[in-house]
Amino acid sequence: MFLKLKKARYQLSVCLVVLIFLVSCGSFIKDDIDKNPIARVGESYLYKKDIDPLLYDGMSKKDSISIVTNFINNWASKQLLLSKAKINLPEDKLTDFEALVADYRTDLYTRAYKDALVSQVTDTMVSKAEMKKFYEKEKENFRLKERLVKIRFIQLPERFLNKEEVIKKMKRFNPEDVVYLDSIGIQFAKLNFNDSIWVTSSRVITEIPPLTAENQDKYLKKSQFFELEDAFGVYLAKIVDVREINEIAPLSFVEPTIKQVLVNRRKLNYLRSLETDIIDEAIKNKEFEVYAE
Repeated sequence: MFLKLKKARYQLSVCLVVLIFLVSCGSFIKDDIDKNPIARVGESYLYKKDIDPLLYDGMSKKDSISIVTNFINNWASKQLLLSKAKINLPEDKLTDFEALVADYRTDLYTRAYKDALVSQVTDTMVSKAEMKKFYEKEKENFRLKERLVKIRFIQLPERFLNKEEVIKKMKRFNPEDVVYLDSIGIQFAKLNFNDSIWVTSSRVITEIPPLTAENQDKYLKKSQFFELEDAFGVYLAKIVDVREINEIAPLSFVEPTIKQVLVNRRKLNYLRSLETDIIDEAIKNKEFEVYAE
């Protein structure tokens, strides 16, 4: 009973602090923030500026009190647990943890600084000539693990009336056919007329459900036209070109990968140069010395 009463008094006191804090929010000035903490655990203090980001205009007083109370309680719990940990954990553990914290802090700052420098100075533009040169040199690393196709296809809804005309134009696909198919494209459930782009067979299978990993060898052949059907409609497709598994991937397909590799190499080269220059400059300015044993 005593513990329950003590806990209730603690919660009431926190709520009263929060209520006073919220009521006085409008009258706080910077000097007051530094002089008037809203909570304390040992030598650690919580100030109004720590709470401000939690609150916004239009928030009800009830919600404000609840949010701030929870925040204060969570903050206090962490501070108390940290204090207990420092007292009760073995000294060697504390030393290890302090070293880890110091390493993490150093890594965090240096990584942020490097990223900022790299983003400012690294050129992300990669020319076609650079990509082609890299591609020719590294071709063997671009062997396909999945079939690629160039394809145009449409999905006709059920009971589409002019299917034969669409099939004829899909096969021939001259400029007049393209204009006609575009003009009635709103009637198709799906369409893709961009047959100059390489796509993976898995992507095609996703778009044309009657096509499967098991039957793709039958349908995904160069110059093949096929018609498949399921409960959702009729799929008409023309395969313009195919690259098989273990063939060299086309340059156009791997260009995004090559560009990323080349940009990453530039970043790594810049960072290596940066680290060398920093050390050289520090030695020159007598900021860095290595003492002989």
